[in-house]
Amino acid sequence: MTHFLGSHLNRLDAKGRVSVPAAFRTALRSFGAATEGSVSMILRPSHKYPCVEAWPQAVFDKLAQQLDRYELFSPEYDNLAAAIYADAYPIESDREGRIILNEMLTSHAGVSDNVVFMGTGPIFQIWEPEAARARAAEARQIVNSSGLTLGGIARPAAVVAAGGV
Repeated sequence: MTHFLGSHLNRLDAKGRVSVPAAFRTALRSFGAATEGSVSMILRPSHKYPCVEAWPQAVFDKLAQQLDRYELFSPEYDNLAAAIYADAYPIESDREGRIILNEMLTSHAGVSDNVVFMGTGPIFQIWEPEAARARAAEARQIVNSSGLTLGGIARPAAVVAAGGV
């Protein structure tokens, strides 16, 4: 599997550890992000949503390469670099697949006891459960009401009115 799929509810323990879902650990391994029983990733607070983003190193590297189109030390480069790198944390799971979410990340996402791991294709997100449900519902509503499709072409209004995607 090279994509993160589905939503998975897991519990944070008293030490701030949470188990990465097995399917997501399998996906991380397919990205080459595994060493001797553990998986690694980059965690960062989303700059769009109240959640934590988890990036396989290879995918994060592709994101970072896009900074090359900006002149080093330009305001655009400096701002994007700060937004991408300043709060990014490389992390490796233990042998049981658990990771630790630090205080800054848990605070940003508003998580305490339970978290939802939400697959979003090449990355996954970690949400407070009710916020995850609300975000998924919001995304479905936006897709349905706008007629948005993967090709970026709006569906006919009759299809949208009928609730089709």
